[in-house]
Amino acid sequence: MKRNDLVEWLNKYLALTDYQDISLNGLQVEGSAEISKVAFAVDSSLSTFEQAAAGGADMLIVHHGLFWGSPLAITGMHRKRIAFLLETNINLYAAHIPLDAHKEVGNNWGLARLLGMAELADFGIWKGKPIGVKGSFPNGISLRELANTIENVLSQISGGKTTEPLMVHSGGELELRTLGIISGGASWDVVTAANEGLDAFLTGEPKHETFYETFERGINALYAGHYMTETVGVNLLAEKLQAEFGLATEFIHLPTGL
Repeated sequence: MKRNDLVEWLNKYLALTDYQDISLNGLQVEGSAEISKVAFAVDSSLSTFEQAAAGGADMLIVHHGLFWGSPLAITGMHRKRIAFLLETNINLYAAHIPLDAHKEVGNNWGLARLLGMAELADFGIWKGKPIGVKGSFPNGISLRELANTIENVLSQISGGKTTEPLMVHSGGELELRTLGIISGGASWDVVTAANEGLDAFLTGEPKHETFYETFERGINALYAGHYMTETVGVNLLAEKLQAEFGLATEFIHLPTGL
């Protein structure tokens, strides 16, 4: 498949122009003009790039790219990363907030479906745009069962490999019906979830300053790892490219423990 055709399709499908974040979404480093295999990963790193090259990938699609809003000199480690991509002719494509928010292959809506949630609706706002999802468990679920289900789902996504430990702050009732989800580092949205009357909120990583918000507002908070909650979108996007174009894909699992 032609690189330019795939990039054009990705840009449109992921609605890149709808989310103007600082991460330079889209094609960040240009490589081979022909694409037969696409690797997927959460983060950009030299280790990720080396594994993509070893696996024969022509393109690497990541959630966290190499550029974050400010000009960055092509020196030191940044130079090594870019030089490796150019030397191996690998295209680097990044999709940050658009891959959080996407309602088919996004981290949040995708995880909600994998958890078996129903009555899905927008939850949480990022710069005026919906980013997360909320929904219900039709038959109810205990906090312990929800925690176990989250761990099992994320473990399966990563090929049965160990996930980060799940952290649970049980500030509310132990029997739940509703949950809000925003992947990554959205701990302050526990307040949003409480204000909307949800029983629990799931994100990636906690912040010290939000600890008491959970208990004082009577809501449960679950932290499943910034990295692990953002493995969902890249894997769902890989499945989409396989189905749409018959491309070979590979998920590169390099957990950060965070």
